[in-house]
Amino acid sequence: MGASQEEAGRSGVRVEIRGSSTATVETGLPVLDHLLERLAQYARFDLVLEVQPGSAEAEVGEAGTAFGRALAEPLRRGRGYGDALMPSSEALANVVLEASDTPLLVSNVDLTEARIGGLGTDVARRFLERFAEGAGVTLHVRLLNGKDSQHVLEAIFKALGVALAQACSDERS
Repeated sequence: MGASQEEAGRSGVRVEIRGSSTATVETGLPVLDHLLERLAQYARFDLVLEVQPGSAEAEVGEAGTAFGRALAEPLRRGRGYGDALMPSSEALANVVLEASDTPLLVSNVDLTEARIGGLGTDVARRFLERFAEGAGVTLHVRLLNGKDSQHVLEAIFKALGVALAQACSDERS
């Protein structure tokens, strides 16, 4: 119960929303693997996600889409909305999401200059945009404080995990 499984293109994903925070993630990008493991920990999801090797940018997008599609149904069956404010050292991020017919990412975070995982692109933005599309959510991500890229990403993905746990829960309060 609470499991969602998706075979999307070049990826395989399984999410158990009433899990024990166990994650096995292989996207080809160690930094993204770590962030998704943290998300699963804070959401208390069991997560298995594997993306077939390709270009790094394609892997990020594929991971976001597959993860989003796997959560689309649990989000609509559950509460459908959630929010969280989480720290990671000096960074503080706020994530608010709601199941929506018009998927959208709104964010004030720009990590294009951070070169995370050696990529010349904003890995977090690409993942979150594709996640919002796949899940069918309006997703707001606000960075309230933080300079260190790793801490900023940790705060965002921890907050996303907590918000997803709320949104997928059966509790309507």
